[in-house]
Amino acid sequence: MVAMASSRDLVSIFVALELLSIPAYMMAAWRKRDPKSNEAGIKYYLLGVFASGVLLYGMSYLYGTTGTTKLTEIGAALASAEGGAGLLAMQVIAVAFVIVGFGFKVSAVPFHTWAPDTYEGAPTPVTAFLSVASKAAGFVGLLSMLYLAMYAADGVYEPFIFVLAALTMTVGNVLALRQTNIVRMLAYSSVSQGGFILMPLAVMASGDAAESSLKAVVIYLLIYALSNLGAFAVVLAVTRKTGSAEISSFGGLMSYSPVLGMMLTLFLASLTGIPPFGLWIAKLQAFKTLIEAGDTAGYALAVVAAINTVISAAYYMRVLREMWMKPVPDGDVTPIDTPQPIWVALSICSIGTVVL
Repeated sequence: MVAMASSRDLVSIFVALELLSIPAYMMAAWRKRDPKSNEAGIKYYLLGVFASGVLLYGMSYLYGTTGTTKLTEIGAALASAEGGAGLLAMQVIAVAFVIVGFGFKVSAVPFHTWAPDTYEGAPTPVTAFLSVASKAAGFVGLLSMLYLAMYAADGVYEPFIFVLAALTMTVGNVLALRQTNIVRMLAYSSVSQGGFILMPLAVMASGDAAESSLKAVVIYLLIYALSNLGAFAVVLAVTRKTGSAEISSFGGLMSYSPVLGMMLTLFLASLTGIPPFGLWIAKLQAFKTLIEAGDTAGYALAVVAAINTVISAAYYMRVLREMWMKPVPDGDVTPIDTPQPIWVALSICSIGTVVL
């Protein structure tokens, strides 16, 4: 992932992406004797390899039409827009395929189908890692490609990312509403949050939104990482006791583990975007970017995002209702014995979510 963040060349970006992906496939299938873990690893691997092929195909077209693998030189070549209609058509295909390849890595709809099954089947710490770190690395690679190599092709990527962002937010939220398993709910929530992170990139070349878009994405990724990791850490602690990841198994959590309950409340409130918690600031920055772009697409996407923010509150609040208002399902109110490393992780995430 660090290699991805410092890559400024098509070859090094692709190599870094594969160095990230291959261990992730193995981590998803870590529990060798668990059929669900095997299913998680296989689905992630097969769809990941397909996405890598699509991404590499797009990169090969970029190289073929510009004659270089350096991102800044590709950007200069695309900005000059020299060549006939055939060359321009190949560059359009190149930009589209590169975005599709990264769309898989950030689980954007309709390239998200691996995420729910992989998140549910993988060990919970691995799921937490994939939902944050893998997504962040994918976005960093996409940012490098958009800002350094493909910035001049805004007529291609802006409408494409607009559709991806709107679909990802909406489909992720609607499917999250139907989940009864908290890990699958957080998986679809993670898909939906990816739509909010994509949102500023849909207008990055409009008006004066370039710098604001970059800031919005980086801020969102940072605060989302802390809030989401924190939520998964609480889920990990509670499921160790209950043996179930069903939302109903969180019933009465406040009565026998109020500290964990308060922390989960904090993280879910942040993911919803309720002030004064961190992700509220991140969403505000993303909305600000759309308004600053000053075009119809920006205003339309802001309306879609506002509606989706309200929808997301419904399934986060369902978990809070179980914790605060419902009785303990099996009557077992024994305090949760939480390992020290989980408390450290929870402390870092909760402080970061509030302070940032």
